[in-house]
Amino acid sequence: MKMIAKAAALTLAPITMAALTVVPAAAQTKSGIAVVDLEEAVARSAAFTTAMTQMQTTYKPQLDQINARRTAIEADLKAKNDALQAAYKAAGNKPTPAIETQYQQLQQAQQNGQAELQRLSQPVALARAYVEEQIVAKLDDALKSATAKTKSEIVFKKGATESFGAGADITPSVITELNALVPSVGITPPAGWQPGGQGQAGAAPAAAAAPASPAQAPKSR
Repeated sequence: MKMIAKAAALTLAPITMAALTVVPAAAQTKSGIAVVDLEEAVARSAAFTTAMTQMQTTYKPQLDQINARRTAIEADLKAKNDALQAAYKAAGNKPTPAIETQYQQLQQAQQNGQAELQRLSQPVALARAYVEEQIVAKLDDALKSATAKTKSEIVFKKGATESFGAGADITPSVITELNALVPSVGITPPAGWQPGGQGQAGAAPAAAAAPASPAQAPKSR
């Protein structure tokens, strides 16, 4: 129960506008060595934050439907899990054929619920992927420009660096360049558009997780 709720929450995280941060002008790195977080740069760009706000309105019917179904699915799974726990306890904490059937039905309900939420989320996931792809298309140019303006000779991934001085982070400079290169993007993909042209819409479905089981899950015979 908790696992599917978590999986659904990851897939259908509310689309909210990230806090706009004032990006300082590019400053020269003292050592010529810099770090950058490209994902952060995309997420904090003006085009992305504006698009996420616009999607709240444009895709409101889909988002409302997703939230309603998620609530209903979570309630149904909780009821089934509570019933399974009670049956297992009544059987003296021993698996029986009936309990195993009940457990399998809970697993199937979980998988069906997750599949439904994934299906409902596809229009929103596809729109988000379309927004990201438009910005990422300019990311390399933005990085090159920021690297040149800050006179950085070597740039490391921020997440892979143990420590660094504040002046070494050129992420704000990359954001500035992105804002200039791609000030806005569309939020409605063209008909037939797929991320990367690979024919895979939206995020890949998360692997199904096993639902909560009573004490020890009933063993198959």
